[in-house]
Amino acid sequence: MMLGEVFAGNGVVVAPPQKEDRALWYAITVAMVAPSPEGDEEGPGLNGIIEQAMTAMREAGQNFVTLQRQERTVDHEPAQMLKARYREKATGHDWVEEMIFIQGPENEIYSVALKCAPLDLARLEPVLKGVLDSWTLPQPEPPAGDSDESAPTQPAPPGNKPPSKAPHD
Repeated sequence: MMLGEVFAGNGVVVAPPQKEDRALWYAITVAMVAPSPEGDEEGPGLNGIIEQAMTAMREAGQNFVTLQRQERTVDHEPAQMLKARYREKATGHDWVEEMIFIQGPENEIYSVALKCAPLDLARLEPVLKGVLDSWTLPQPEPPAGDSDESAPTQPAPPGNKPPSKAPHD
């Protein structure tokens, strides 16, 4: 069940229907968390995004503990995984979040995150792995005006002859 869009329409949260209040639902969030840097700008990079995520979890919770952090590759792109545990201040609920941040071909950064109770992490990690195994990043569009020798040429529609060139005087 899709719970809604996040990150200004650049992501979605999905979760199976659950009995508890929606604030306590386990969910997987998939989103673009940082767009491609423009011009000479440098984006936050994977480390910057992970630092932002850790800060947000520390602010929302208490007893924050980093359980694991490792470099990975997802769809042939650099990625980092952060697994953390904390107690949410608003609900008093214990959470584990496993987040994988993937750097795209134009330095945009995507995130795939599982949020659940610590006891259920082992049961739900295969679902997260399935999302990552099927992950394919959109390929960057070639810049407009670039001519590519290998691009297929469009045949002229039948019955239309190319205009003849007028001789120069």
